[in-house]
Amino acid sequence: MRRLAAVDAAAVRLGLYPGQKATAAAALVPELTVAEAEPAAEAAALQALTDWCVRFSPAVAADPPDGLFLDVEGLAHLWGGEAALMADFRTRLAANGIGVRLGLADTAGAAWALAHFAADGALVAPGAAAAALAGLPPAALRWPPDAAAQAERLGLGTLEQIFALPRGPFAKRFGAEALLRLDQALGRAGEALAFRRPPTPWVARLAFAEPISAPEDLTRVCADITRALCARLEAGGWGARRFELAFHRLDGRAETLSVGLSRLARDPARLARLFAPKLETVDPGFGIEAVTLAAGEDEALSARQGRLDAEAEAAVEEGLGPLVDRLANRLGAARVWTAAARASHVPERAVARRTPLGGFTGWDAEIPRPLRLFRRPHPIEAMAPVPDDPPVQFRWRGQLHRVRRAEGPERTAEEWWTRPLDEASPVRVRDYYQVEDQDGRRFWVFRAGLYEAGQPAKWWLHGVFG
Repeated sequence: MRRLAAVDAAAVRLGLYPGQKATAAAALVPELTVAEAEPAAEAAALQALTDWCVRFSPAVAADPPDGLFLDVEGLAHLWGGEAALMADFRTRLAANGIGVRLGLADTAGAAWALAHFAADGALVAPGAAAAALAGLPPAALRWPPDAAAQAERLGLGTLEQIFALPRGPFAKRFGAEALLRLDQALGRAGEALAFRRPPTPWVARLAFAEPISAPEDLTRVCADITRALCARLEAGGWGARRFELAFHRLDGRAETLSVGLSRLARDPARLARLFAPKLETVDPGFGIEAVTLAAGEDEALSARQGRLDAEAEAAVEEGLGPLVDRLANRLGAARVWTAAARASHVPERAVARRTPLGGFTGWDAEIPRPLRLFRRPHPIEAMAPVPDDPPVQFRWRGQLHRVRRAEGPERTAEEWWTRPLDEASPVRVRDYYQVEDQDGRRFWVFRAGLYEAGQPAKWWLHGVFG
């Protein structure tokens, strides 16, 4: 059955409404003009609008099919107040041909109710949601249609009447979901919103009287906004490991740059140096009208106290730390790492990648390992007494090595818990030996599998000492 998905203001005045049968609408308005609904295109447009709204708040959540939630707490002062923020938001959307109804409150449920059922642009002070919602219909609580219709049939035409109902009978008659929506609107229960980006309180914004596009202007505003945000971080005693810089163009597109840090930081000069090489990739289009900077992965960071050995500590913070950050942002974080020991009996699995400045955990000194461990063991031709003696000589890469000293064996078995039990096999047992050849070079070799009479042993070279 074909139904109306949406109607404009003129259609509303003629008595049409969303959900109405298309045949009934055509009977009421013979000259009705209709267009096919495009849910996929509308969803994509809503997502694009969500990304565009990052110029107003880093915490934006879509409310399909036609709504948006913006968390603007702590941001209104950047526009001169909440009313000015809403006015600027409305003006920019109108310039792009997008109509909007706005509501602002201290809960998402109350803001939704104001935007849909109160006067356009309603702004409610914190703690005043109950009074502001009192005259609205039950549907303002985002109830299921059947619950809202039932409330109106019972004579509950306004939320003020619903607020006065006892909670027990209310939940029994209208259901737990209706009670939850009521509590969310009044701030008695929390509500989880799926933000497009993780929300953060650490945001700075710069708007320009005239659009900018010159490279030197981008460099200057990058330095200015990093100073502004880092000053707030320092005043609050916080630092961050990730910063996202967005240049908002006149055409609504945002050019976004991000940098990651190995340690918590709030040094504006250091951040500006990390962003500097990436500014060349920014396409200003017809001009950039605003820039925002958001900090993520933030944690408390106390001020560093001066110490007698401060110079040794500064060598890491001012030398190695910034170097690691520059390499990670230029080459990619996955390509800058340090090795650390991991609890495993299999040598190939005994090393793991860690963050560069996370510290190195060494191996057990009583179980020495070669300085150079091959990614994969190299097959060798070896001659050895049996069953548990080390080789007396072996050939590797065409060169014969006669064993002068040897130590071992050190037996390792497969980690059976990493594979099905029916795949366990004695072939994966290894007997490792440390051997020294006639020239004093030391190698780490092993025999694969248990000794079997009449079967040739398979020998491998896995690493080199020194």
